[in-house]
Amino acid sequence: MQTVLVIIVVLIVFAGLYFLATYNKFVMLRNRVKEAGSDMEVQMKRRYDLIPNLVETIKGYAAHEKNTLEAVIKARNSAMQATGTIADKANAENVLSGTLKSLFALSESYPNLKANTNFLELQKELADTENKIQASRRFYNSNVFVLNTKLEIFPSNLIGNAFGFTKQDFFKLNENEQTAKDPVKVSF
Repeated sequence: MQTVLVIIVVLIVFAGLYFLATYNKFVMLRNRVKEAGSDMEVQMKRRYDLIPNLVETIKGYAAHEKNTLEAVIKARNSAMQATGTIADKANAENVLSGTLKSLFALSESYPNLKANTNFLELQKELADTENKIQASRRFYNSNVFVLNTKLEIFPSNLIGNAFGFTKQDFFKLNENEQTAKDPVKVSF
């Protein structure tokens, strides 16, 4: 009788430890997803800050390309103001990436612009930022993958669902957004 009681106590202790460990893991994963999303926003803000300088540099060389420059600024402002789901933010970022490509295509028509040191420095900064944005998106998506998987696997899904942990959306491209699938070309 005493052995059965000891076994029951040991099982209860192990169940309690498993419960605590699983709950803490969900808290950690949720916080990692938030951190990854914040890191991605920091890199996107860096890109937003570079775009006006780039547009101003190009204006001096390509004044009659007003429509292209306005489209870039409009896409930048839309991306900055995007709220809601991660999918809404991803859509706005995809549009911005597409307009940046048209902006860089302008430089092919303006050799003096391609030789401008300020433009070249901004190009280098934007290339670095684009790489960091891609890395932060991968980091975000990998954390979302781990959290979502944990929420689907038994028995951790029982604990996650009981405490209101929810699956998160991946930061992904639209199926019909070909311009966003190609990286922004910033080398000339």
